[in-house]
Amino acid sequence: MKILFIRFSSIGDIVLTTPLLRCTKNQLKDAEIHFVTKKKFASVIASNPHIDKLFTIDESVSEISDQLKKENYDFVVDLHHNIRSMRLKRSLGRPGAAFNKLNFEKWLIVQFKINKLPAVHIVDRYFETLRTLGVQNDQKGLDYFIPEKDEISVNDALPASFHAGFHSLVLGGSYYTKQIPENKLNEIIRLSSLPVVLLGGVEELALGKKLEEEFPGKVKNYCGAISLHQSASLIRQSQKVITSDTGLMHIAAAFKKEVHSFWGNTVKEFGMDPYLPGAGSKIHEVIGLSCRPCSKLGYKKCPKGHFKCMNDIAVQPIFS
Repeated sequence: MKILFIRFSSIGDIVLTTPLLRCTKNQLKDAEIHFVTKKKFASVIASNPHIDKLFTIDESVSEISDQLKKENYDFVVDLHHNIRSMRLKRSLGRPGAAFNKLNFEKWLIVQFKINKLPAVHIVDRYFETLRTLGVQNDQKGLDYFIPEKDEISVNDALPASFHAGFHSLVLGGSYYTKQIPENKLNEIIRLSSLPVVLLGGVEELALGKKLEEEFPGKVKNYCGAISLHQSASLIRQSQKVITSDTGLMHIAAAFKKEVHSFWGNTVKEFGMDPYLPGAGSKIHEVIGLSCRPCSKLGYKKCPKGHFKCMNDIAVQPIFS
C-alpha cells in the first residue's frame, strides 16, 4: 500500500507527524510511505527511516504534482489542510483524508475566550486521518533522527565545566509574544545549578552573545552557530530543556527530555504542548489572564503593552 503524507511546514509541526509515519509503517504490511514538505524543512524529516521517498517544493505544488500523479497512491493524508495542500490532494484524485484544524474553535477562544476545543493533543487528532486504514497510536511519542555526522561530542564542543551536565535554554520563537523575555532568561541562568547552553537561530545571535558575556563560564552560546541537527544533539545530551513554544521544544519531547516550556500568547488548549515528554516536564504559564490567548500564532509586540503572559511566569519552579 502506497501512502502519501502532506505537511509543508514547520519544524515542530513536522516532528508532530512522526508517530503517524512510524505506526503506519509498522502496522500496515508492506506499506510504502511518501512525504511531501517544503524544501527548507526537508532536513527535519530526511533521516526518518519510516519514509521511503521524500518530495519537496519551494512554493508551488505544481512543481511536483505531475511526478506525484505517476505514483498512483492508495491513500493521501493531508496533515496541513490549507489551500495549497487541498489543491495538491484534489489534483491527485486519490482516496484520502484531511486533518481538521478546528480554525473556528480556535477563533472562538482567541476572540471571546470561549473554549470549544477538544482536550485532545494534535498528534491524537492527526491519527483520526488514519482511522479508515486501521492505524492506531502506539503511544511511544515523537521521533527525531540525527545523522551520525551531525552528532556533537560534548567533550569536544563544550568547556570542561559542562561535561558533568548542563541545561539547554532555547532563545527566540516565531513571534515576539512566544519568546521568553530577556529578564526571564537572566533569571533562569542565575538560578540554574548547572551551566547553560543557549540554542536558537541567527536572529538570537546578539542576545546569546550578551548573555554569554553576562555569565562568563556558565553560559555557552550556540545561537546561529550550529545546525538544527547539531542543536538536537545537544538537547538530547542535556539534563533539562527550557524553552518557549518552538520546534526545539517538540524535538526535546521526542528525546523524552525533562521539558520546561514557557507559554505566552498561545495556550496548551490548542493541542500543541510537548507530546509525551520525559518525567518532570512542566508547562509554565499565567493562569486566568483575561487577554490570553490573544492569537493562535503570535504578534511582534504585546497588544496590551504589558506582556504579563510571559513576564509574570515564576522561574523558581523549574529548579525546585
